[in-house]
Amino acid sequence: MTQSKPKFAPQLSVPATYMRGGTSKGTFFKLSDLPERCQVAGESRDKFLLRVIGSPDPYGKQIDGLGNGSSSTSKTVILSAYDKSDHDVNYLFGQVNIAKPMIDWAGNCGNLTAAVGACAINMGLVDADKIANSIDDYADSGICEVRIWQENIGKTIIAHVPVYKDANDKVQVQETGDFELDGVNFPAAEVKIEFIDPVDATSDMFPTGNLVDDFDVTGCGLNVDSVKATFISAGIPTIFIKAKDLGFTGTELQGEINSDGELLAKLEVIRAKGGVAMGLFKDVSEAQTSQHIPKIAWVGAAQSYTASSGKSVDADEIDLVVRAMSMGQLHHAMMGTAAVAIAAAATTQGTLVNEAAGGGQSEKQLDEVRFGHPSGTLLVGGKTEQVDGRWQAKKVSMSRSARRIMVGEVFVPADAF
Repeated sequence: MTQSKPKFAPQLSVPATYMRGGTSKGTFFKLSDLPERCQVAGESRDKFLLRVIGSPDPYGKQIDGLGNGSSSTSKTVILSAYDKSDHDVNYLFGQVNIAKPMIDWAGNCGNLTAAVGACAINMGLVDADKIANSIDDYADSGICEVRIWQENIGKTIIAHVPVYKDANDKVQVQETGDFELDGVNFPAAEVKIEFIDPVDATSDMFPTGNLVDDFDVTGCGLNVDSVKATFISAGIPTIFIKAKDLGFTGTELQGEINSDGELLAKLEVIRAKGGVAMGLFKDVSEAQTSQHIPKIAWVGAAQSYTASSGKSVDADEIDLVVRAMSMGQLHHAMMGTAAVAIAAAATTQGTLVNEAAGGGQSEKQLDEVRFGHPSGTLLVGGKTEQVDGRWQAKKVSMSRSARRIMVGEVFVPADAF
């Protein structure tokens, strides 16, 4: 008696780590653990990752996958050993569209960057001697400096990962702690992140050549034909506009923005036109295939407000307020890459962000700012300078936290990719 083939394809299991990094969550894979045809860029890899996350989902919930129905949780990461000695790990990020069968590989996720160093250590991608040497002979804890090559944008990031010796004298990643990050409901260990030379020396941090532009917004539903804007490419290409010019205060929460379809459509048109102004698109129609970049954000002077958690944010404890859109929705806190852009713009005298932070009121160069976002506040630092008439960001830093949530296997139907 011959055995009939199963009517439906079986599921395949693939090792995976589910992590929170900053105010985002994502599914992390070691490149060599992926099915062979998914270890290279292409349709198979994209289909596999889409199925893992549960996209596309016309219901917007990603019930049949590891995504949680928001841009902050619809993310994937692939880590691998870096083939040069000056870095420890290669980091590739994919922003998974919730409703469309599309993954945007154009940019980085600054929040998940906070989890990359720890995950790389736990996956065995960081040299064991380097990890061991991060703790001296007279201590039980230390900091392991993990040099990350961010493949999407071709940049170096340094993660300062806290480590400790366990009862068996084995060095482990320290994940628990008392560092509180607004937008995350539990404290954890602090991970300091440094973005090194986030702008190419051969490219313009301000792609139009100006710190402030008259931005043509005709046809965008505003009451004016142009507004002032700062276009910057640091961390991630971002369009900064004064909150008042968009009819906002700068203290908006998600419910006020994300429930208004007409307003979201207006902001998307402005974002698309900004992408053209920055040279990212030839035509506004191209923005439909690149929702990850550019970001659109609005800024205002420091003011008091109540964060989404109910926490009071006092104007005296911040330098400015910032709100930013991510994948068509107001972000619940702040994207890490947008925080890089905020730091670079705020520490460059003459930008709208610097002006909102009070930089125009004195000759003193700002080197760090604390900004208010929907979930609370964040302190970021930056160092920018002019080289041969071109602005460059030498380094941007911030503190985040990260934690493993699950380590195991993710199951995907074998015929899904």
